[in-house]
Parts: sequence; C-alpha cells; structure tokens
Amino acid sequence: MSHQLDALRALTTVVADTGDFETMRAYQPTDATTNPSLILKAVQQDAYRPLLDRVLRDHPSAPLTEQVDRLLVAFGREILAIVPGRVSTEVDARLSFDTQASIERARQIIALYESAGIARERILIKLASTWEGIQAARVLETEGIRCNLTLLFSLTQAIACAQAQVTLISPFVGRIYDWYKQAAGADWNEAENAGAHDPGVQSVARIYQYFKAYDIPTQVMGASFRNIGQIRALAGCDLLTISPALLGELAASQDPLPAALTVAHAKAQAPEWLASNEVTFRTQLNQDAMATEKLAEGIRIFTADAVKLDALLGRAG
Repeated sequence: MSHQLDALRALTTVVADTGDFETMRAYQPTDATTNPSLILKAVQQDAYRPLLDRVLRDHPSAPLTEQVDRLLVAFGREILAIVPGRVSTEVDARLSFDTQASIERARQIIALYESAGIARERILIKLASTWEGIQAARVLETEGIRCNLTLLFSLTQAIACAQAQVTLISPFVGRIYDWYKQAAGADWNEAENAGAHDPGVQSVARIYQYFKAYDIPTQVMGASFRNIGQIRALAGCDLLTISPALLGELAASQDPLPAALTVAHAKAQAPEWLASNEVTFRTQLNQDAMATEKLAEGIRIFTADAVKLDALLGRAG
C-alpha cells in the first residue's frame, strides 16, 4: 500500500528542506532547499567536514565571502547529484536591504555553479522578501537567474514578487503559526487552529488562490512546517519544502490524502485584484505586525548563523 508521501507526490512537488544528503537519498525529493542555518548545522557534522576542508584547501587565499559561497555551492553540487530538479542557494541575509549587493552576490554564486558545469536553470537563488530583495530578483530574473523569495509572510509580499516575475516564492507556514500561538497565549485553542484553520495554512492558501485565479506563473512553495496536519492542508500547492522528520511521518502514514488546493477552486473563488507599488508594499507590510516581526526576526536569525558560518571558516582556515 502506498503511503502519504507518495500520495503527496501525485499532487505537489516534494522538496527536501535540509542540508543532509542521506535524507535526500532516502525520501527522493524532486528539489532541495538550503539556508545558512541548515548549512551551518550540516557542516559541523563529521560526514560533511570534507566539503569545508576542500574549499579551504583549494582556495586558501580567497576572500571570506568567496569561501562561504564556494562552500554553499559545494553543498549545492552534492545535492544536485542526488535530486533530479533544483537546489536553492541563499544570498547572505546581511544583504537583505541592499539590492545591488544582493545582485552581485547572486551573480557570483551562479558563476561558481556554472564554472563547475552546473546550468543556472537548476539553481534557485534565495533572497529575503524585503522590497530590496524583490527588486534584486526582478533584475536577476531578466538575466536568466531564477529566484526563490523566502521569509515571506503576507499576500503583500507575494504580490510584489509576482510583479517582479520571480520564479518561486516560499511563504512560511510554521512561523506564522508560531506568532499567532504566542500572541494568543493561554487563549490559544490548538484544535480550533489546526488543519485548514491554521493561520499559516490560511496565509499560503490565500496566496495560492490569488496566483491561480489570475494565472500568475510564479510558483508557490509552502515552507516552514510544524506538523504534518499543515502539510496535508496544503496538498495540491505547487511545491512544499519539508523537513526530514515530517517526510518520515508522511512516509509512515497510509491514510488517504486528498487535494486541499486546486486551480479550479481558486478560479471559482477569485479574490479581488490588488495593485501594488513600493508605497503600498511598505505601508501594508508595516500594518501587518505578524509579517513585519517575522520578516525581521528571520533576517536576524539567518544573519546570526551567517556570522557563525564565517567564524567557522575563519577558525578552520
């Protein structure tokens, strides 16, 4: 009998949210996503230390930023030897408010991949969904550099990404859920906020509905899951990037998994068309306390881990 992971594959492109190669081999995702936190965690394991050592051995005099990018690309190349699709590689979160620096760093990452014989079509450059990050993606997409806009918590951010014609967005589920749960405190009722009623699930479903209703080609990839109930409630989304633990839970379940999101339903329930520009983006994002706080927090977390990764390279060198 097939399991829920197989059922999900029939509805949605499954993406591994990990830097662990063995997990990818075990669950056979189509794509994989990485971020500074995942790479930092992986590179501290004995199994992945040779990647770090090789970068430092082959490029001992390279600037630290180049060594970091070479390490990210080294992980990406190993991942692409396992998955048939794409890998997402993230631009340093410290550049989240610098459009030109983000563009230049993305070009450097793509150049490193291409020098290793990896076509840019297999790479998604991850950028934070700040206004500056989105504008960087707008430029990069015109150069054939495909982008994955991450740390996305609102329809406002999603629409700006669509207007920039980015390839893919990663709206976060779990971190939205976390914010509302913390805000509710003792009044939080888990049963009433589960599945389709989960605020993180509702956010992604709203974005999916809007994009499909208006034939927006940007792909929607739900991310940052806390439980498989959230994943089940988004079955049918273009892509879902899932941690190893939750991939395991899906593989262990043989319960039926119907589609929760469909293009037909989205078109039948088309929401109002919304205009967007820099002023409306900044105004609406500022009015959304959850999205504003989680975006800022996410950048801080990824920045902290980028600093740790720098330090690790510095000590190892």
